[in-house]
Amino acid sequence: MSLPPEKASELKQIIHNHLIKMNIHGKIREVLAETVRKDLGPGHQTLSEGDFLHALQRRGIIEDVMKDLHFAKEAPADTEKGSPSKPATHFIDKDLTQLKKTNIDPTRRYLYLQVLGGKAFLEHLQEPEPLPGQVCSTFTLYLHFRNQRFRSKPVPCACEPDLQEGFLLEVHRDGMGEGCKMADATTMLSICDPVHLVLIKTDTSSETTLVSSYFLDWRTILSSPNGKTCIAVELLGVGSECKVPAGVLNVSLELYPPLTETLNADIITTQQSLERQKTAEKERLFLVYAKQWWREFLEIRPSHQSKLVKIFAQDENGVNRLVCSYVRVLRAGRLLESPRQAARFVSLLAHEKAPMVGGGGKQEQWCTLLAFLCRGKGDCEDHATLLCSLLLGFGLDAYVCVGTKAKGGPHTWVVTRGTDGSVTFWETLTAHRYLHQAIDPDAPPLAPQPKPSSPYRTVGCVFNHQTFLANCQPSDAVELCVFDFQNQSRWKAMSEEALRSVCAPGSTISLPPLPPLCAPSLEPAAASNQLELEMRFLVSEHRKDLELATVWDDHLSYLLSSALSAYELERCTGVSCGNEEFQDAVRRAVPDGHTFKGFPIHFLHRNARRAFATCLRSPFCEEIVCCRGDHVRLAVRVRVFAYPENACAVWLMFACKYRSVL
Repeated sequence: MSLPPEKASELKQIIHNHLIKMNIHGKIREVLAETVRKDLGPGHQTLSEGDFLHALQRRGIIEDVMKDLHFAKEAPADTEKGSPSKPATHFIDKDLTQLKKTNIDPTRRYLYLQVLGGKAFLEHLQEPEPLPGQVCSTFTLYLHFRNQRFRSKPVPCACEPDLQEGFLLEVHRDGMGEGCKMADATTMLSICDPVHLVLIKTDTSSETTLVSSYFLDWRTILSSPNGKTCIAVELLGVGSECKVPAGVLNVSLELYPPLTETLNADIITTQQSLERQKTAEKERLFLVYAKQWWREFLEIRPSHQSKLVKIFAQDENGVNRLVCSYVRVLRAGRLLESPRQAARFVSLLAHEKAPMVGGGGKQEQWCTLLAFLCRGKGDCEDHATLLCSLLLGFGLDAYVCVGTKAKGGPHTWVVTRGTDGSVTFWETLTAHRYLHQAIDPDAPPLAPQPKPSSPYRTVGCVFNHQTFLANCQPSDAVELCVFDFQNQSRWKAMSEEALRSVCAPGSTISLPPLPPLCAPSLEPAAASNQLELEMRFLVSEHRKDLELATVWDDHLSYLLSSALSAYELERCTGVSCGNEEFQDAVRRAVPDGHTFKGFPIHFLHRNARRAFATCLRSPFCEEIVCCRGDHVRLAVRVRVFAYPENACAVWLMFACKYRSVL
């Protein structure tokens, strides 16, 4: 008998909920520990799946499960209905209260990381207990470990937040053909990838703040005799507060299955010390090289001192890192289909400068990729390094440019070079593209020259994951700049070998691991419907206050969809299409002697009240919403387009038609 996918999903969820109620994981752990302790002799090194199933049957666990399982008494999980299965590196989070089933391979080693609550989040010491149903600020914890990403349920912000979550992390080998073998203690000791923890605060208006970013070295578990250890993780603030404690998380670590032979604690300490020394030596040697390279660059021309040649940048934890380490080759799988769609996705992540206390210059903070993605917003440097990483993944010759905009403010953007010699600028905050053609200053006065099309004024340096080039042309003006990187008289390059020593994956333990992108958990159709209903309610209430009746034209509302779809397609591809059909449909829907007015607007959020307040600030929109006249019919349409990381493009269009009266 075969079940349709949605029924199979319901059935799995019912069984899973039942197993959770029975505390099946606790019972299995008890049987596993007892079997390993009693039934296996000293000569045995591994426990087969058959032995373990036999032990479960002997204890009557399987019989208990089948006896108590009644499908008719369990409510189906509607939120999972029709949801497509996703790869393990993507999380789906439709209903945060439900527990998701995890497929456990008995031949693999797992690290079970449990968060047992937080304390000493003193910033929230005076925060009152939220009332039931009351909207309040929340904490959400994000994890990344070796291409696996997880997210906790949001909990109310408090001095002692109730963060109670468990995450099952697979510990796998790196070597070819070794992935299916269970990692032993020695192998795991050589895995220096940390568990990256990112804590995000979300306020009542859905604004996110990065609270802390912490790299947890989990290998202390390898010396624990019972395969379990508890630690207190002190989280520090970010940016200018990177030395100030933000709070403490109580964390429990446990290995499944437990190690048959543990390591001596001294061995782990020695390994960690050797890794730190090796990293420190590589960074010291690179710093010596960078100083020498900078002296040579200044000797070329004294004016180079004022050029924007950015070699190092501080991350959210105040750690100085080479800018090339912020760029990696990032492939988005099937989540993004083209370079232009990647540019659209990056532009949907909101732009916000690093927060700082007091006035003065700009606070510098280049975020690690996980912190940027979890927060959902960042500065232009974060956008540029992400887009450059994605374009490299699509096989383009991409670089991050550091320079200034037309008004003189520092800015970063991306440049790509084609095999035909073409040079294209990508503005990461808007997804606009500009074809660059340099002006020849030595050309005759009457010779035709290309007109500058981009908003950029100067460029000081360019870089990607394996190249760093400083602009040593007589002028750093973008309009005069020739992007011929092989010409050493125009661009001074750093040694690729020196860059590899501190930027290549695995070269140093201070290099944050690269997280995969996550598929959107947002259902675009449901989100569009919900937002549209809220907009209709707000318009009706607003007109009621003005003592105006509201009559909706559902057919006209539906016709607006094609226009919104065309607008998003144009933002993605730069090509306008579908407008003729929309205009023809509107002409047919609006009778002779009637007037049609429409107002489209674009948002990066799904807050209906904020969006409506913004719309009313436009006199064109207010004229439509507050339309008076004979036979007035109103229409509104919302389209939400979902992208990776739950970034969304929200298109909203208000329209009205009414009989024209002379």
